Amino acid sequence: MPYDVNTAFRPRSNTNRKVNTMSSFLELAKTRRSVRTFDGNWPDGAVLTTLQEFAENMTNPFGTKIRFAFLNAENEDLSSPVLTGEKEYVTAVVQKGASNLEAAYGYSFEKLLMKAHELGLGTVWIGGTMPRGKFEKACHVEENEVMPCVSPLGKASERMSMKEALMRKGVKADSRLKFEDLFFDENFDTPLPESVAGNKGRLTDALEAVRIAPSAVNKQPWRVVVIDNAAHFYVKHDAGYITPDYDLQKIDVGIALYHFESQLISEGKQPSITVEDPGLPTPKHIDYVATVRF
Repeated sequence: MPYDVNTAFRPRSNTNRKVNTMSSFLELAKTRRSVRTFDGNWPDGAVLTTLQEFAENMTNPFGTKIRFAFLNAENEDLSSPVLTGEKEYVTAVVQKGASNLEAAYGYSFEKLLMKAHELGLGTVWIGGTMPRGKFEKACHVEENEVMPCVSPLGKASERMSMKEALMRKGVKADSRLKFEDLFFDENFDTPLPESVAGNKGRLTDALEAVRIAPSAVNKQPWRVVVIDNAAHFYVKHDAGYITPDYDLQKIDVGIALYHFESQLISEGKQPSITVEDPGLPTPKHIDYVATVRF
């Protein structure tokens, strides 16, 4: 079936050119990369309106309210040292202590950024390299709210800046961990290789959609254990990603949940996301986040 999830995407273009209609979320996700060098022009007004309307009507499976704000970089005097040529930003704000805050945040913001990609805009998750105070003021963050991340919106430049090329090389942006390092069969003692994933509910493409998802400094902190008709998502913690109000790596797992669910939907399945810890023994620094049933 043509890809059409949650009234979101009918894939038309990547950041620079038109592409053919795609049959799955995975195909769309493979055409996307993090963009840090933009062409210096404002995004088309009609495209921004479409994206804003999409954001206003967005929901997530956790029922957590996410507020989006679209910001003009020049009017608000906004910038990031890792970006060049950006004119527009989007931020996402959530109430402190909200239920499943990080998973809902990562799921929702990634849903919006994939829609932006489908509309031909370049984006990149930014969680630290920005003047946070300026962004929080521009999107009117209240005392009981938090704004973990932002993204620029715009057309990618035809050539990357030197600083972008060096950054991508530094985080090995085009490489990913192996299937068996990320995915497991019934317990954490049994890796799930790609050759076997097809026999586990035909999950090869859905797990690959997770594997190629973006994450902070490309750490890929998600770990997934497949048991029968359920995929249990965990976070593998690294030092330095937890703040008093949120865990950036749990946000990454929210991104992974969105990728997994979207690929399953594009295959005609009806997955559901719940929070019901199966109680599996876990390695050190690994914690349960959510479950996808399919």
